[in-house]
Amino acid sequence: MDDGRPLFVQIAAQVEASVLDGSLAEGERAPSTNELATFHRINPATAARGVNLLVDRGILVKRRGLGMFVAEGARELLRAERQQRFADHFISPMLDEARAIGLSPEDVVNLIRSTSDHSQLKEKA
Repeated sequence: MDDGRPLFVQIAAQVEASVLDGSLAEGERAPSTNELATFHRINPATAARGVNLLVDRGILVKRRGLGMFVAEGARELLRAERQQRFADHFISPMLDEARAIGLSPEDVVNLIRSTSDHSQLKEKA
């Protein structure tokens, strides 16, 4: 589980990925901090920090005496956050570079389409 990020951030990212791919559905009970700590062989306080990141962002909700549950709308919230991050980290720089070399947004769209079409043909072969 060591990708250079703090363990608690990795724990939060793992739970996020489960919500995004649907393996952890909205309204479903999320793994407890103790379950996460045992599974990953980490300190429960570290797992709790990861879970609390998700609570603070509205991805998980605490139900007193029952545990943590995936919040309603969590999947869409995560998608929106990821889309914005994608735009900020990839689309904006790409458009800046395109402008620098004289490409219009339409030219970029056409390049993406032709590249996508080419990739799909290679997959079929």
